[in-house]
Amino acid sequence: MAESVDAPDLKSVDFKVVGVQVSLLAFLYKLTSILKMKIFLDTADTELIQKYNETGLIDGITTNPTLIMKSGRDPEDVYQEIKDMGIRDISMEVVGSADEMIEEGVRLFEKFGFCSTIKVPMTRDGLMACSKLTDEGIRVNVTLIFAAAQAILAARAGAYYVSPFVGRLDDQSVAGLEVVRSISELYRIQGAPTQVLSASIRSVQRAVRSWYNGANVVTMPPSVFEQMYDHILTDKGLEIFDRDCETIKSNIG
Repeated sequence: MAESVDAPDLKSVDFKVVGVQVSLLAFLYKLTSILKMKIFLDTADTELIQKYNETGLIDGITTNPTLIMKSGRDPEDVYQEIKDMGIRDISMEVVGSADEMIEEGVRLFEKFGFCSTIKVPMTRDGLMACSKLTDEGIRVNVTLIFAAAQAILAARAGAYYVSPFVGRLDDQSVAGLEVVRSISELYRIQGAPTQVLSASIRSVQRAVRSWYNGANVVTMPPSVFEQMYDHILTDKGLEIFDRDCETIKSNIG
């Protein structure tokens, strides 16, 4: 009869990743957390990005011309500051003809490197640019997705992400979350590697239900991210615990 061998304690199994000694358990946990339920912030406010990046919970940033305009800054100054914070995935939007978007996308990638995700619109020119940029090894986010048919074309063009706009669909009396679900399920059935990045999120409920409906990533305003921490029962429970701790201290004292 073969002698039984105890399984190793994963916490005690160490190895190096890019020269850094880490436990196997920590590495596996970090790997799975990278692949699932990613959180992006939808903002160009670098002060808020810095604040929330310090939580260790932010996986990337999405920007667009409207958000950049609100910041009143040069877009590339914003990208550089975000990159310097260590953010590894920054959506940088390009516009124009297919050739113009390709040229600008390549230039941004050459300047900012692998943190660059080039954001193109769901148009004929946008998908032509997506296909070419993907061939160059550049990550592409196809934005302004409002239907599964569009998501099929974007995936065929090699998109790394597609961004269905939940809030804007809801505004038109279309179930935005159902569009997220249909795209996610379609990709699952067909084995498409394109990730679903749920956008135009206006509440915690819409963020959570996006993941529930299969989104790989949800991008949200910082205000929605902040609200994810909160629940009235958590606040009430903490109030009770704090009061009881003070009672214990006074009894011991």
